[in-house]
Parts: sequence; structure tokens; C-alpha cells
Amino acid sequence: MDEVIQVTQWLSSITPRKKAKLFFFTTHADAPSPMVGSNDVDTHEETQLPLATTVALHNFKNIDEFLKKKVNTFSCYNVIENEITKTDYEYLRFYSACKYLDVVPPFLDLEKISAIQNKFEMTDEERDYRLLLDSADLVLEQVCDSLKPAGVSQMWTALRKDRNLIRGVKTIDIIGFFVDPNPTGIKECLFFSIVRFLQKADKINRVNTNRLERLIAQCDESSSCEEGKTIDFIIDSLRFYPTELYPFGFCLIMCVIEGRDGAMQEIEKTMEISRHLGMITHTEKNPTKETIELVKKELMKPKYQFYSSFTCWFMSHGDSNSMVLADGETIEREWFLTSFPDISTFQLKPKVFFMVSCRGANKFSLKGDEFEGQSATCDYYDIGSALIRNRMLDITDSVRDISYVQPMMDTLVAYSTILDHLSGRANTHGSIYVDRACVLMSENISRGRSLTEILEHLSQDLHEILQETMDEDRIVYKQACHYDSFFRKTLKLPYTRHPKEDVHSAPQ
Repeated sequence: MDEVIQVTQWLSSITPRKKAKLFFFTTHADAPSPMVGSNDVDTHEETQLPLATTVALHNFKNIDEFLKKKVNTFSCYNVIENEITKTDYEYLRFYSACKYLDVVPPFLDLEKISAIQNKFEMTDEERDYRLLLDSADLVLEQVCDSLKPAGVSQMWTALRKDRNLIRGVKTIDIIGFFVDPNPTGIKECLFFSIVRFLQKADKINRVNTNRLERLIAQCDESSSCEEGKTIDFIIDSLRFYPTELYPFGFCLIMCVIEGRDGAMQEIEKTMEISRHLGMITHTEKNPTKETIELVKKELMKPKYQFYSSFTCWFMSHGDSNSMVLADGETIEREWFLTSFPDISTFQLKPKVFFMVSCRGANKFSLKGDEFEGQSATCDYYDIGSALIRNRMLDITDSVRDISYVQPMMDTLVAYSTILDHLSGRANTHGSIYVDRACVLMSENISRGRSLTEILEHLSQDLHEILQETMDEDRIVYKQACHYDSFFRKTLKLPYTRHPKEDVHSAPQ
């Protein structure tokens, strides 16, 4: 059958809603760069214009043409060995989006996909199409699905009112002020147009979504949300790191075995729990400085940009500042922790480090005969038998105690700035940190937010604000706050606002 006819039949089999989503996933906003075959040409027209014209004209002609062009490009594309090109990246994204939406073209060359995956040095586990999907886009798709056409229309109206943001933007004018998002697929096109516009304007990314949240917050809940959804629910979905689908992330396990009893059990347990969580795992036994450098170099390879999170277990002997490697050499813990987050493939993605080593020789000792011989590290405890617990200690009540508590437990220390840095102030409002913290806590009363959620949101909010020193140099800077938590439970704000007491009234 003629290829043109095949493409036409394929497009006619896709619903308008899926066409809008396929376009959205294919025009992924955070494509990696620099890459072979990429350039600095503004792709605004390519990614925004088809959405805008579809919304304005209520037909999918331009999106169809875009998808046809993609298919034709892939059909003529010759996979070049060794070099990873922009088309390689786009081909994998297009295939994964089609697979996810269940609209894979029957004529798509799967051998080319396999050849491209070979170039990325993907293992069998990494060839799962779900790895290739961008988790942030999946979250945005879920937000769109939770909104009614009226809700997206209200977001559009709110966006149009920001004249400074939209001034001179061609696609904004094409869509116009008043929009009918009710025809099938138009709601999706309008929502994705808003998202891509905010991304191109550097107002939102996979971590910073405040601007999008504010647009959603202006919607009327009774007319904007699908059944069972609320404005708070939708906004909440944007306040988690996007780690949708499989795999949850990449897990690196580094363990010094020499001179450490039970080290192999540590590896087995961490491998099992990471796989249970849906992570793809790599293990390095007896790491040295050379091993660590090689691992860092490996993690810079393009394939790791497809992962949505990074977790590292590092298990060894250590002291207050350093960790002991397999060859007896030591590395500074601070150096280790600060070197991995700089890896570009995991920027704007959660990175979790489990540092398992001594940090000194002091002990919080318990006194009394009732504690003698009681320890969770004794070998006589039974081992559980189900799934992950089959190699875990069975911690019985006899080794649990709640009467003796480390002084720092149940404490959260919040800092307005990081070590050696400024904490900004405004001439009229005082501390910027105090101001933003009070605003966010006030806004979140009755929403059931936890304090740590608000502090994380505060960290995002504060770090977006450009500040200026009050001295003669007038230096513009950003402020970063942080916290150390020893919480054992979640602390939520009250569900109701407490009215201010009248100091002049007598008690009842």
C-alpha cells in the first residue's frame, strides 16, 4: 500500500484528543542540548502555531500536517552509528508517545528504534517504552484530564489579562480572547498551548510550576473541574516531583565489602527494595576514587536524561567528614554529595542520597539493667518470610522503647538562607523569607498541607525571586532556604482559620 495512504489512514484512526496529546508529547519542551543535528533556531512556530490554529479554527489540519512531517522524516531517516542526533531523540519520544496512547503506526520501522536504542547503550530493562516518556508531561496530561473545557477557558482568560507576559506573542493573538473549548480535542489543544507558552517564556518547568498553579487557582471550581476533582486536588498534583510510570528512577548502589560484616546483605536488601519501587539498579562493590569518577562519567551519558529521579546508596566505614573506600583511601562526604547533583542528566529531578557510614565515635548511651542484652543487631531475631521482608530483621517489641528520646528527635530547623549567604530584606516589609512563609502558610490553612510541603513550596517560591543588595553595589541575587528534619510524623497546618481575638473583650 502507498505510504501516503497508510499515513492518511493512520491519522484518521486517531481521535482528536489523542492527536492533541501526541502533538504535546512529541513537542517535548525540555529536549536535551547540545546534540548532533540540533541548532539554536527558535522552534516557537513549530510547537505553538499548530495548537493555536487548531483552537482558533476548530480543525486539526495543521496538527495532522505536523504529524505527517514527523512520520515522513522518520521514514527517510538513516540511523548513523555512534553519533546521537536530535532526530534519534525525537524518534524515541514519538514512538513512546504512540505506544502510550495506543496509536503506533503499523508502518513504523521498529528496527530503527532498536538501532537508536543501541546508540544510547540501553540495556534490556531500559528498552521499556515507558522510560522514554517524560514524567512531567504525563503529570500535565493528568491535570488537563481533570479540568472541564470551561476550566481551561478560564485559565486562558486569566492568562490573557497578564498583558506584560503576552504582549507581542503571535499565537496568543491567533487564538483570541474568547475561546470555545467544547469541541472534542480543543480543550486539550488550548491547555497544551498554555503550558508550552509558559515553558517557552521560562515561567514554568518540571519543578517550578507556580505560574501554572496560579492560573488554575483562578478557576471557578463548580464549573471547571471534572467529577470527583477539585481545584486543590489539581494543584496538589503539581506539587510532587513528577515520577510517573515505570521506572521510578535510577538507583546506584555503592558498597565497601572489605572489613564490613553483612555488606553483601546490605547490597541484596537495597537492590531488592529499589527494584520493588520500580527502579533500574546498578551496583558497584568495593568502590575506589577511580570507580566513583567512572560512575559519574557514565551518568553523563544521554540515556540517563530519560530517568525521572536518581537515588544513591553509599555504604562504607567513615568519620565526621569522610568515608573509607575499598583500597583504604578516604573521600570527603561533602565532596561526594556535591559532585553528583551537578550531573546535567539529572537536573531538575529529585536526587536522594542514603549515606550509610559512621560519622564519629560518640554514642547516645542508655543506662539501666533492663537494656542489657537487648539489641536489634543480635542474630537471634527471626527473619520475615514474605517478599522484601524475607531478609529483613524482625524487630520485636522487646527491643523497642519510647521513653528515651534523642534530644533532636521531632525537631525541624528551618533556615532562611544557606551557609555563608545573605538573607534578604525589603525596605518596607522586612525579611523576604518571613513574608513568603507567612503568605504560604496563610494560603494553605484548611487545605491539609503539611509543614514540610509548605517549606518545599517556600523553597521554590523564594528561589524564584530576584533580590538586590541595599548597598552601593546594588547586586542582584537569589536566596535559597533549606531545612533539616528529624520529624517522626507529618505536621499539618490546622484545617480552620482561628479568628483574631478581641483583646478588649472579657473572657466568657
